[in-house]
Parts: sequence; C-alpha cells; structure tokens
Amino acid sequence: MKAYELISNNPEETWEIARRLGKLLKPEDLLLLEGDLGAGKTTFTKGLAFGLGIERNVNSPTYTIIKEYHGRIPLYHMDVYRLEDSFEDLGFDEYFYGDGVTVVEWAKFIEDQLPRDRLAIDIFHEAENQRRIVFKPFGTRYEALCEEFFDENPGN
Repeated sequence: MKAYELISNNPEETWEIARRLGKLLKPEDLLLLEGDLGAGKTTFTKGLAFGLGIERNVNSPTYTIIKEYHGRIPLYHMDVYRLEDSFEDLGFDEYFYGDGVTVVEWAKFIEDQLPRDRLAIDIFHEAENQRRIVFKPFGTRYEALCEEFFDENPGN
C-alpha cells in the first residue's frame, strides 16, 4: 500500500488540507483519524466539515460517541476512545454504509467492526505547531481519492 504525506505548519494549514479533502468526499466514505491528544484530529475534522458544506461548529464527540452534521452530504463524527466493549453493537454499519461521510477518531478501538476499505489518516507532532499528516488508502476508492487529492495538491 502506498502512503501519502503532507506537512502542516500550523492549525490553519491542517484545517485547509482537510477542507480540500472534504470537497472530494462522497457518501459512504470512511476516514479513520489517529494521533496523540492535541495532534489536530478535531481541527482536521472541522476543515473536513467545512469542505462538506457544514457551517455548524464541529467539536469532538468524546462523551457522546457520535455526532451528526448536515451539509452537502452528512458527516458522522465518531470518537470511540471511551468504548469499553468493541463488540457492543452500536449500529456502526448504518453509518459506514449510509448516506454520509464517517470520520472515526481512535478507530483502533473498534478495528474488528471496520470495513476493509477506508482511508486511514495519522497525524504526528513534528514540532510545536508542525504536523506530519499521513494518508493510507485501503481499497481502490481510497487509492483513487488520494491520487486525485495529491494530484490537485502536490506538496500540499
């Protein structure tokens, strides 16, 4: 699998990268966000939401697990960090195969419930405000999405 990388020098660049990606997303797209606390997962999701035409403020669904937002297509934002039992049926398939884009933070906690095809995005601290954002596509849809995104945004 080919991985794609970008460097973001501040939160505004992280937001802008995600906004541009959001414009390319389609219903049933699944993005997995991993990164340490404070890495920029919520900032990334806010930019993605704006790219989907969502004007409402987006924040982390830490205590609610799933938040829904409506724009050009719906955004289902999940934070599964606090799930105690990954085998609990919370109806994830309805979101994964629904009419919107699903973003899952801390997806490693529900790995056994995730579809095989997805776009994993890891955000790493490089310096105080600098982040390395790594896109790992799984499946032809996400390989094509990465090719399109990086062709339109070479080097960021």
